Amino acid sequence: MSLEFLEIYEGPLDVDLIFSRWRKWGEDKNYGAFITFVGTVREEDSIEGLSFDLYEPILTDWFAGWSQRASKEGAVVRMAHSFGDVPLHRSSYMAAVFSPKRAVALRIIEEFVEDFKANAPIWKYDIKKGKRVYASDRSHKIEGAGILDIERGSR
Repeated sequence: MSLEFLEIYEGPLDVDLIFSRWRKWGEDKNYGAFITFVGTVREEDSIEGLSFDLYEPILTDWFAGWSQRASKEGAVVRMAHSFGDVPLHRSSYMAAVFSPKRAVALRIIEEFVEDFKANAPIWKYDIKKGKRVYASDRSHKIEGAGILDIERGSR
């Protein structure tokens, strides 16, 4: 796995720039399918945005596993995620799968995004009245993570 395929950004993602760079990369590698997913912060529960903490060592291992899995099928996964604050209507998460064939790319992107939601070491906070409030109702326990001091958070 190349760490260049896992991109971490402070604040919101520049979706157009990342998409364009990834698309060009896929064209240069002669992939026939380029499937993307973009997660956008939406208005709900009177939030002003979302804020994210992540733990890079576990995220890197999780991503490496997915890279190996995709590689066995001739595919490549790429991902970009934010840490820190992301305002409404901006993106915090992008994922892409490149493959010679669309069926493989479509299947892998769905599995990748669902597994990301359940297992990636990224903690989400609502921003309400300028303060970060841990979004415990939308969080999942990470298998094997042990005890973490979520309230303090760490990047």
